[in-house]
Amino acid sequence: MCGIVAYIGHREAYPVILKGLKRLEYRGYDSAGIALIQYPPHNPSDQPVITVYKRKGKVAELEEYLAAKDLHSHVGIGHTRWATHGEPSDRNAHPHLSGNGRLAIVHNGIIENYASIKQELLNKDHVFHSDTDTEVLIHFIEDIQQNNQCSLEEAVRIALRRVVGAYVIVILDADHPDTLIAARKGTPLVIGVGKGEHFLASDPSPIIEYTQEVVFVNDYEVAIVKADELVLKNLGNERQTPFIQKLDLELAAIEKGGFDHFMLKEIFEQPDTIFDSLRGRLDEQQGRIIMRGVEEYMQKFIDAQRIIMVACGTSWHAALTAEYMFEELCRIPVEVEYASEFRYRNPVIHPGDIVMAISQSGETADTLVAIEEAKRAGAIIFGICNVVGSSIARVSHAGAYTHAGPEIGVASTKAFTAQLAVLCMIALKVGRQKGTLSNDRFIHLLHELALVPDKVKEILQQHDQIKHIAAKYATARDFLYLGRGYNFPVALEGALKLKEISYIHAEGYPAAEMKHGPIALVDEHLPVLFVATRDRFHEKIISNIQEIKARKGQVIAVIHEGDEVVPQLANEVMVVPQADEIVAPILNVIPLQLLAYYIGVAKGYDVDKPRNLAKSVTVE
Repeated sequence: MCGIVAYIGHREAYPVILKGLKRLEYRGYDSAGIALIQYPPHNPSDQPVITVYKRKGKVAELEEYLAAKDLHSHVGIGHTRWATHGEPSDRNAHPHLSGNGRLAIVHNGIIENYASIKQELLNKDHVFHSDTDTEVLIHFIEDIQQNNQCSLEEAVRIALRRVVGAYVIVILDADHPDTLIAARKGTPLVIGVGKGEHFLASDPSPIIEYTQEVVFVNDYEVAIVKADELVLKNLGNERQTPFIQKLDLELAAIEKGGFDHFMLKEIFEQPDTIFDSLRGRLDEQQGRIIMRGVEEYMQKFIDAQRIIMVACGTSWHAALTAEYMFEELCRIPVEVEYASEFRYRNPVIHPGDIVMAISQSGETADTLVAIEEAKRAGAIIFGICNVVGSSIARVSHAGAYTHAGPEIGVASTKAFTAQLAVLCMIALKVGRQKGTLSNDRFIHLLHELALVPDKVKEILQQHDQIKHIAAKYATARDFLYLGRGYNFPVALEGALKLKEISYIHAEGYPAAEMKHGPIALVDEHLPVLFVATRDRFHEKIISNIQEIKARKGQVIAVIHEGDEVVPQLANEVMVVPQADEIVAPILNVIPLQLLAYYIGVAKGYDVDKPRNLAKSVTVE
């Protein structure tokens, strides 16, 4: 969603903020802006003022607009906006000013009751210059401060006790140019601690160039930040002790490293990221899996009458794959829920149910609210996410990190395969402990999982061939993706990747459902992609391919090495190494990621920043 960067200290603020905004572009946005506290030229003793610069479009357009301006300042805030209230425009871009121009705010989130607050302020003759809920909030804070004759810090606390919704805010105060005020509820805020300086951001990527010591601000906390001081308080004005953590993150991890796009880099990182997900957990030599979070709650897993998996987007596809794994290996009923639906439909949750929350960022708003509701109902919350210190990780009773490293490309790739690897290990561990998985089968699957990183390397060596296939189908208007069993969620994920970055309409279906409607779409212009690797459904999937060929459809197939039947039927094939069907989805999705990437590039799109999409959906 929106990205926030702020700085206070001895450096020039603008270069720090601009570079930070560029690092946050992956989150998705439609406008960008900065606000700086500056002193009028020729008379530095004059009272400081806030100068605001903002533009619809990319950060580069804002940078070009500011090229010739005097931007000298040691304190400022910046923002990339993903539109919620108000269309993308210069006037709706952040930062926003208070009525007297002495306060400026950047905000990530949604103030749900902004309309009623705005009406109150209109009745007091406040004048608004945008359509945003954010401008309403800064006017509200200003109004409280003036009416109560209180400090900005106190006005912020009073306002935030009144507003409904999610937020991260950072505020500049021209009357106190040595202080930033920040607060959060429901969306992330991290503060980097330097020597005589502090950095604030939506995630660590803008910070790691300057410091690896950070504080993750908790919900309902207000931060009072000076160059050489950080004070945290709750909304009751009680001081909190900042917990300083050391980031396990290198600058190279958020650079392209010679690749044309972050997405391609992250696809090619998967042999390493999958290995990192397995490292220290999968002990093939000793024949065991070591996962402390699972071990702590093992009896809860064994006794569970039901597991509910909640997720959104790509993580939902990982959950759907895991449903097959857990039911087969652990014999525990699994329900897979869209978090956005689960949170609103009054689900039946029993004490002792295990709710597994799956999220790359650990900040997905719908998933976070869903597990908070489930937790109140007595469920055990097990979080699976990639970002250390994220909200879902903190709300969960236990969990497992995927260790995929920062994922900058909006279309998730390495996070998906890391989720599958972690979910597979959990299913194996629980199944073995519960006794529903034999030791021989357990050892076999351990070995199969350990081989995955090297097999992914083999698949990536075919990237030129897949690029050639992509060029043939880049002009297609529609795609149909089909798979059976474990390969059905892979088909869904492949279709989603194509939609996200090439804007080609694509649908994923169980192959057997083809005859129940989608086959009506098939003609000589429709590419139909089959995930047709050898498993228990192989003969049936061959029959489905023949039905498509009989109707002149164009068949692209993902197949196993040595398959002699499907290549005679398909127009194009993408080959993956043999693997057990339980671990095969981790391999079978790789060609689909590459195909989507190369089609998006062939169409001339910026695949790292697909239109209308945000990396982390931190608001409804």
